[in-house]
Amino acid sequence: MMTKQFRYVRWTVLGAVLSAAAMLFLGAVTSADQGGHERVYRVKITNLTKAQIFSPALAATHRGRNVMFKLGQASSEELADLAENGMNGALAGLLGGLHNVADVVGADGPILPGESQVFEIRSKHRFGRFSVAGMLVGTNDAFYAINGNSLPARKGAKTSWTAVGYDAGSEGNNEDCGFVPGPPCGPDSGNARDTEGAEGFVHVHNGIHGIGDIRPAGYDWRNPVAQIIVKRVR
Repeated sequence: MMTKQFRYVRWTVLGAVLSAAAMLFLGAVTSADQGGHERVYRVKITNLTKAQIFSPALAATHRGRNVMFKLGQASSEELADLAENGMNGALAGLLGGLHNVADVVGADGPILPGESQVFEIRSKHRFGRFSVAGMLVGTNDAFYAINGNSLPARKGAKTSWTAVGYDAGSEGNNEDCGFVPGPPCGPDSGNARDTEGAEGFVHVHNGIHGIGDIRPAGYDWRNPVAQIIVKRVR
């Protein structure tokens, strides 16, 4: 049987998101048994928003549901780091240590509005669920996610989902550039954390309301925010 994959990159949102290409590679650990039980999937993520940039995606194959979060419950600190800062390393480490996770993969860059990103992820028999998440970087703590959907079983089969924007509930939605890492805020905005007004649980995000520096005309959205297509290629 294949052993668990653990491959990730972390990306610094501040400044890098303005160029939409800069990444910081912190390391990778890769090990795989090429036995007959291994399955390989090609993942394509498309950004459906007008102006929200997605931070590099973090994806996992696993057993069971809700490995990333449970709606109506508090987010983990690792998910909050992704949702507030666009950093996927902590969540990758958390998922990589779970016995019910087969593979963890961090994508290698942000996804601009209207653009797509493609990468591969592995799994094995009885690890038939897929999860993925990434930050909407022009927000306090919004992220898109698929959380435990079924992978296509047959080779050549594919499935498509749309993902809504969620609120991690870990930071207040003040829409102030001092607390937002990505455009329209500048790289020197600071991206501080403000828990005042934080809801305390994961829920569907209610968008941008223009109460701070972020203008709804440019950066608000109507769900869904992303399309995810997964095809089994081996």
